[in-house]
Amino acid sequence: MKTSRAGVFEPTARRVTIEDVARAAGVSRQTVSRATNDKGEIDPATRQRVLDVARSLGYRPNRFARAMVRQETVTLGLLLPNITNPFFPEVANGILESAAERGWHVVIQQTGATPEGEQVGLDLFAGQADAFVGYLEFDESVRRATEIGIPFALFGYEGSGSAAAAVNRVDIDLGSGLAAAIRHLVGLGHREIGILDAGRPVEPGGTVSPRGRIMLDLLREAGLAADPGCLQRAANSVAGGERAVARLAEERPGVTAVLAYNDIVAVGAVRGLRALGRSVPDDCAVAGFDGLGLAELVEPTLTTLYVDKRSLGAEAVRLVAAEFGRSDRGPSDREPRVSVVRPELVVRASTAGAAVPD
Repeated sequence: MKTSRAGVFEPTARRVTIEDVARAAGVSRQTVSRATNDKGEIDPATRQRVLDVARSLGYRPNRFARAMVRQETVTLGLLLPNITNPFFPEVANGILESAAERGWHVVIQQTGATPEGEQVGLDLFAGQADAFVGYLEFDESVRRATEIGIPFALFGYEGSGSAAAAVNRVDIDLGSGLAAAIRHLVGLGHREIGILDAGRPVEPGGTVSPRGRIMLDLLREAGLAADPGCLQRAANSVAGGERAVARLAEERPGVTAVLAYNDIVAVGAVRGLRALGRSVPDDCAVAGFDGLGLAELVEPTLTTLYVDKRSLGAEAVRLVAAEFGRSDRGPSDREPRVSVVRPELVVRASTAGAAVPD
């Protein structure tokens, strides 16, 4: 890695590894580790030679591994897109609890889900964190993250390329959860089901999110309409859900059920349908995703796919902790660790009306 004239971190093509230093210095990997961590018996002249080689190659010993060896406090970075979205504080709670059990400190950075915000967070963690977890949406950010040289784990990252191949991640099993929701709605007799999808492209040139693609596929498998008119994109807000369901009702006047990509948009859909004079669930059922606490507070209470957010956070911390002992290898030399959390369908009043007549 190198630093620009402005002092901003710039990744090199490949991070210098402990094996590179060992080969250049003519010593073992263990000797390099002892020298750079100032641990164990080692000849002073050998230590100095190793340190000189490491400095000349630009090698940065992994801070996480060094902190673990010395039993120092680990600083964990946490990248969140938006702390005002109630989903992310619940995930953060699991991270904070798991980190506290290990005696780690946590530094939180909000990215705004923009490339610039993600770069700022990564630059911060490059100098201050021993590991990090969180959300990165852009492939370039992930490439930079792999070059920083500290362990990290991402939530739900679906990028591409060589950088993505080495990403430790915690995924939500979207397929099984959404299939349960579609089965529930179809079982109630719904044949015209609308989808409220993420409000912006998730991939270059794309218009449908991973959740949206799965929902469309499931509708097709059930023999239901899955053309563009049944899917409307919604900004991630209650107002976004209201606007999107109004467009959906205009495109599909006969829609009898709505499946939203998250609970906040689903609550907006309930409000939007009421504004159109349609009762929930009698005229149109509504279901969400995420299992936020607010789903139990709205009227009618919201059917949702509950995700254990605390488990998401705890799993991410576990993944970066497991990097100890293998974190000095280059990103291309390791297989990613993947943990999957499965959502659970929680049926409440927003879909609990009488079955739709044939």
